[in-house]
Formats: sequence, C-alpha cells, structure tokens
Amino acid sequence: MSTVLETEEHQALRAAVAALGKRYGRDYMTSVVRDGAHPRELWAEAAKLGYLGVNLPEEYGGGGGGMAELSIVLEELGAAGSPLLMMVVSPAICGTVIARFGTEDQKRTWLPGLADGSLTMAFGITEPDAGSNSHRITTTARRDGSGPDADWLLTGRKVFVSGVDIADATLIVGRTEDARSGRLKPCLFIVPRDAPGFGRSQIDMELQAPEKQFELVLDDVRLPADALVGDEDAGLLQLFAGLNPERIMTAAFGIGMGRYALDRAVDYARTRQVWKEPIGSHQAIAHPLAQAHIELELARLMMQKAARLYDEGDDIGAGEAANMAKYAAGEACVRAVDQAVHTLGGNGLTREYGLASLITAARVARIAPVSREMILNYVSHQSLGLPKSY
Repeated sequence: MSTVLETEEHQALRAAVAALGKRYGRDYMTSVVRDGAHPRELWAEAAKLGYLGVNLPEEYGGGGGGMAELSIVLEELGAAGSPLLMMVVSPAICGTVIARFGTEDQKRTWLPGLADGSLTMAFGITEPDAGSNSHRITTTARRDGSGPDADWLLTGRKVFVSGVDIADATLIVGRTEDARSGRLKPCLFIVPRDAPGFGRSQIDMELQAPEKQFELVLDDVRLPADALVGDEDAGLLQLFAGLNPERIMTAAFGIGMGRYALDRAVDYARTRQVWKEPIGSHQAIAHPLAQAHIELELARLMMQKAARLYDEGDDIGAGEAANMAKYAAGEACVRAVDQAVHTLGGNGLTREYGLASLITAARVARIAPVSREMILNYVSHQSLGLPKSY
C-alpha cells in the first residue's frame, strides 16, 4: 500500500513493525488461540522495541508520538496476521486518558509500565442494559464520607470487557452525583484486579481470539480517593478523549485484517489455475479484489486524518474523523475478508488457509466499540445537523 503521505519516520516504523509481524504471523496467533493462551511473546517483543508505548510521553518511558504512530503499529501487525487487540485498550485508551488527565502520581504509577508492556490495563464502559447509550450507564460511585480524601464505593456491572484476566487494573466508566444538580455525570476510576468486590466471569464467545471477553460485577468496590482519574467535573471530556483513540485504533485493526485477507487472496488468484490462465486474470475475480484494495486505502486515509487531528489537539474534528474512519474500516474489512474467502472457494473455508476464522473476526470492526448505525447517527446529527430520533 502507498505510504507517500507519511514521513520517513513513519515509513521506517511501518517497515520495522511489518518485519516484526512477519516473524510471528498468522500461524503464531492461531496456535495461541488453540492453546487458550495469550500472545505474550509478541507483546513483550513489541514492548521491548518501543512499539506499545510509542504514543505515550517520553518523560514516562513512552516514544513521545501519538495516535498516528500507534495506529501504524497495530495496522502492520494486523496485516501480518498477528494483531494485538489489547493495544486498542491499554496504551490507546487507558494510556491516553491517564497521560492527558491523570495526576502526577497516576502517571508515574501507570505510564512507564503501559509503555514497556509490564503493566496492562483493561477498559470497562459497556453495560448489559445500556449498550451504546453511555447516558444509561448505571455503574455508580459514591463517597464514603465527606472531604476530598474520602474513599469511593463503586457498584455496577459491565460486559464485553477485553483482557481483564491479564490486566493489572481496569479503567471503569462510572457515574457520580453532582452535588449541585443531583444529576449523574460520567467519571473514570482505576480498579485494581484484586480489589475486594470486583468479580469477573468469562463470556463464551464464538469469536476465535486470544483476548477473552468478560462480564464484571462491582459490589461496593472500595477505592481510595486517588482512584478517580482527572477532574470529577470534566468526566465527559475525559471519556471522549479515550473513545476517539479507541475508534482510530479499531480502524487500524480492521484495515490490518482486511489487508491480510486481501494479500492471501491475491497470492492465490495469481497462481490458482483452473483453465488456461490464473483465476486472477478473470475480471470477476480481479475487479472485486481491486475494489477491496481501494476501499482499504480510502479507510486508511480517513484514519490518518483522524489520527493527525487528534494528535494536534482538535478533539471535535477528531471525533468526526475517528467515527468516519472506524465506519469506513469496518465496512472495508468485512468486504475484503468476504471477497478473500470467496476467491479461494472451498479452500477459503479450510484451516490450512486460515481465512474462515476472519469471517467472524471481521464483524468486530463493524460492531465494536460502537455499531455502524450509531456512527451514522453521530454523522447525521453532528456533521449534517439533522434532528435526532431518540
């Protein structure tokens, strides 16, 4: 894929990460899933090379870059068949939120470990009865006593939280009561994995991925005052500062997966012969693959725009672009995987070629962390100024 719009540093990063991904590849990730394990070796090597924390501040052990660099890392690992989904969560969401809004103690405690891979953080926002409606979040935090040093008590439930089993803590989106209005407002809390009252149960998923999904139950989880990230009155701003990187990284995840599937299909179409010429010479095969390539390139351009806007501090502009990038990448990924499997015919459904499992995985880019329909709602309201139906 073309990289002429990227700096020399970005091109070098892309090449280096691609080389790392190639050393592991799809077979490695498949074996990890089969064994019920986690891609610890790849995670550790990516961390050692400075890729996991490339977006975090240098003074806390990071690379001093931004979402432009981190999205390159995830895209290239995905294009090699070995994406690290926890990159979306740990350095992109949690690392970004703590770097931007955390106290000095929180930054010193978490950012060096998130950057070097020795610490991992999960992110819990979705609830069983709230779905994509963050205004219906019922997980609540209340002070146990008065004064700024009083403990917090956190109660509620979360679902579809990735990687809680390997995370040292989970950044939980809860709500606190505004003393002036009595209304609930979103806030973010760091919940250690061994906190009393913090329970988890694994969700049985059809999706074949090393990252497990969990339902969480928080039963009066007692947290110190400094578990709250940032300003209690700026919760919504802080929340969206994490959700924009999440959408950018989900786009990178989808683009990488789509590229992997497309590359396998193109290799097959070049060599597979049924009549006189390779099947790739037939337009019924060639044109859909070309279309998939175009759509992936377009999605990447929007992802690059979103990353640049975010890194420049334009949260509003980045919000629109990040949602569009996630939408475009999800659609492009699903179509690329579908066409790749179709190009291989029966072989596309065999374990030998390793594409069939991507049919389910590709849906993730459409569904999570927000559905394509909710993105269309966002664009129709925010970009086009159309009235809401809800």
